[in-house]
Amino acid sequence: MMKSKLILCVVLIFQIQNVASQVVLNADGPGNTYELINSVLAPGYDAVEDPDCNHTAFGRHIDEVFDAELNTNVFRFQIHVSPDNDRCINFDRQRNEIKTYDKSPDNLKGVEGETVIYKWKFKLDAGFQSSPNFTHIHQLKTVGGLYEATPMYTLTARKGTPDRLELRYAEASSQSTLQQTDLAPFKGTWVEVTETIKYGTNTSLDSGTYSIVIKRVSDMATLFSYSNNAIKNWQTDAEFVRPKWGIYRSLINSGDLRDEQVLFADFSIEETGTLSVNDSNFNEKGIRIVPNPASGQVSLIEATPNSYNSINIYDNLGRIIHQINPISKSIDVSYLNSGLYFIRFKKGLHTVHIERLIVK
Repeated sequence: MMKSKLILCVVLIFQIQNVASQVVLNADGPGNTYELINSVLAPGYDAVEDPDCNHTAFGRHIDEVFDAELNTNVFRFQIHVSPDNDRCINFDRQRNEIKTYDKSPDNLKGVEGETVIYKWKFKLDAGFQSSPNFTHIHQLKTVGGLYEATPMYTLTARKGTPDRLELRYAEASSQSTLQQTDLAPFKGTWVEVTETIKYGTNTSLDSGTYSIVIKRVSDMATLFSYSNNAIKNWQTDAEFVRPKWGIYRSLINSGDLRDEQVLFADFSIEETGTLSVNDSNFNEKGIRIVPNPASGQVSLIEATPNSYNSINIYDNLGRIIHQINPISKSIDVSYLNSGLYFIRFKKGLHTVHIERLIVK
């Protein structure tokens, strides 16, 4: 009986295994703000799209300040009606955003079939002003394909009667408003956003889903929510989807705008998914790890040559332990503690196989 219970326990562990990869970006105090952002969102590259080039006298337009309400350091995004523009490229708009992009690690890019949870906090000033045109404070934007010029999702502030916060969506080349609400409750207070998206089409068995909830931090009251369990979240010929946060606004009606500061804090990007022993990734023995269990060097045996070019190693809690771009068909696992691990083989941005590994 004891042996049967042990076998059942092991089967359940294998059948229900959450594999998650979470990356966080938190302000750590004044100074080197761009360097901090880049070290998380695009190590060795530039993930900041700022208006500094045309406003060098002001200096950096994103810095870090202490916030008494949250009792921690936060990011302050600043924009000026004049002379700021969009990176000295476009002059009818202005941009001060952070992003992931093609230079970012793979686990910060959304690809078809993945579920990603984006979390962050933001605070609009009590006197925040928008125009009848766009003022985006968040975007999910496709890279590659026919429709990459149009954001797939945006949170947009817009002048009206009353001023509104809009959730905007584009399946193809034009956006529509999915839901909107009065902007007033968002002014002068911290809010917390949880956005969950499954990247997929609305016609496949693996359909796209989307939800967003915005809560006031002071009492956790829900100010805005929307969900859709069958929505196209993968645009034609897309390579990946990236998040953006900050201030991106039109200058067409600049008289409605003012110099603005928006505070952000506690960014989180988490890839999540459930692995099962019934998953084809386990049953298709396209890639085998030998020996398994192991305690040192293991060989990676492919049914199809050159089927992968990167490897992610996760522990049994779904935390990413190591990312490898292998130069040979073997890896050393002697540094891993004894236990169960999951090895994800990827070709570019796409997962091609997931294999269990037991380290002795």
